[in-house]
Formats: sequence, structure tokens, C-alpha cells
Amino acid sequence: METVKGIWEFFQDQVLGMQWLNGLIWNGLKALGLDLSNRWVGSLQFFVYDVIKIVLLLCTLIFIIGYIQSYFPPERSKKILGRFRGIWANIVAALLGTVTPFCSCSSIPLFIGFTSAGLPLGVTFSFLISSPMVDLGSLVLLMSIFGTNVAILYVALGLVIAVIGGTVIEKMNMEKYVESFILTSGSVDIQSPDLTRRDRLVFAKEQMADTFRKVFPYILLGVGIGALIHNWIPEEWVATVLGSRNPFGVILATLIGAPMYGDIFGSIPIAEALLGKGALLGTVLSFMMAVTTLSLPSLIMLRKAIKPKLLALFIGVCTIGIIIVGYFFNFIQPYIM
Repeated sequence: METVKGIWEFFQDQVLGMQWLNGLIWNGLKALGLDLSNRWVGSLQFFVYDVIKIVLLLCTLIFIIGYIQSYFPPERSKKILGRFRGIWANIVAALLGTVTPFCSCSSIPLFIGFTSAGLPLGVTFSFLISSPMVDLGSLVLLMSIFGTNVAILYVALGLVIAVIGGTVIEKMNMEKYVESFILTSGSVDIQSPDLTRRDRLVFAKEQMADTFRKVFPYILLGVGIGALIHNWIPEEWVATVLGSRNPFGVILATLIGAPMYGDIFGSIPIAEALLGKGALLGTVLSFMMAVTTLSLPSLIMLRKAIKPKLLALFIGVCTIGIIIVGYFFNFIQPYIM
């Protein structure tokens, strides 16, 4: 048992966490004669380490997920979802969302296609919520930063939000608040051609390159903000605003994160830096969920497909779910970290 634990800790620390890379960069800066106690040097070390680590994990994960995704084109996903009814359909939709693109804007066209195809509205919303909030990539990257327990709980509770949110929307019979052109556009049921292994590898490579181009600017921005927080913002400021001394920290973090645009790969470095400065775990996870699920550009895109009342319900359900999850993590933080 101790051997297994040691292997797992090595995998989490050295493979996922890449602590060897952190030490390598630190020694490199020291060899250049830089003052390691200087804030600018500390910011540089944080920036270089996190960018390289996230990019390496990102490219590896997107390639793997892209390969998996090649088995779930929209036509096949639609058929899979059409076989289920009730809450099971919401669960399957939420799970399918974990193998789709990484940001909410990328998920909305699929949401529109599923809705046009006649799938139940609640089912398509379960997919829309889970797709940007949780994915296989986020599970692995969260493990590298926050540990296994936090990562698994984050993904599990994200799926719970997706299932409950879709179910609530389904029960409220909101179909009349979908724009008419969505409901009348129909869907061409095109059979997905059988792909060879080579085709799937090419598809995965293209997915990796395309997603990398989209998210890399946000990685740089997120890591830059994280480096600023990590080395320049006093701990007492963060602890006062987002720590245990502020009972409204989760709500504040959710409201701050909602208007931003990004994905989980760009928001994790910010969350990591905030946590290191004394912010509570649930507070920073709420920030991440809000950034990935309620970004302003994605809501503007979604408004083209649904009417204001349904959009407001979607925002409300997600916001309430994110806040509840945040306070839950804050409550259990002493037991899982």
C-alpha cells in the first residue's frame, strides 16, 4: 500500500505538478546571477514555470481528448442522447459535455444543433453547462494544482450543477423562450463516416493545434495575473476580501468571474495564486466556474438563440449552483487539504 501511495505521489508531484520543472527554472535563474528574493525575479519564475507546465499538459490532454472526441461527432451524440429519457438523459448529456471543446463559446453551436434536432431543452442545457465547466482536461490539471480530492469533487459537483440545472429548466417548460428560427431550422441527420486510426490521430492533432491557438493568449493573461497576485499583492488584502474574514467572498468571486472571458486553463493560474495568498478554496473554485460558464461573450452568443427570460433563468441557475458549491468547498476545505 505504501508503494502504491509513493507511486501516486510521485505521479501527482513530478508528472502532473512538474516540480522538477520548477526546480530547473529556479536553478536556471540562479545560474544567471539573478536575485531570487527580488519580486520581479519571483514573478518571472512563476510566469515561466506555469506557462510551460500548462502548455505541456494542455497539448497532451487536448490530443488525448481530441482522439476520444472523434468517436462522438454531433450526429452520434444526438443519437446517444435520444435514447435516454428523464434525468438519465440529463446525466448522459452532462457526461458528453466532458469530451467537448474547452470554452463556452465553442459549446453554444453544438447546443443550438442539439436543440434544433428536437432534443429536450433541459437535456441540451445540461450539456451546455457541463461542457465548459468540467472536462477531462480540467480534471487532470486540477489534480496537478489542488490535488486529487479537490479535482474529483470539482468535476463531480460541476456535473451535479449541470444535471440539476438542466432538470430545473426542463420542468419549467421554457421551450417557448427559444428563438423560433432555432426550433424550425431542423437538422440534417448525416451519418458520421467511419474513421481510421490515422484519421482520428489527424483529427486529434488538428483539435490540439486549433484549441492551443484559441486558448494560449488567455493562458498568458491568466498566468500574468497570477504572477502579479503571487508576488505583488499583499496576503492580507486577499485574505480580507476572499478569505474566511469575508462571508461574502464566494458571492464576490462569482460576480467578478462572470463577466470575464476565458477557459479553465487560463483561470487556474489565477486561482492558484489567490489560494496561495490566503483565499479560501471554495472562493477560488467559484471564480473559476463563473469564468468558464458565465462569460459575457458566451452569454451574448446564447442570447441569439434564446429569449431574455430563459437566458436569465440559465444565469440564475448556474450562479446559485456555483455559489452553493463554493460555500460547500469552503466548509470542507480543512478535511480535504
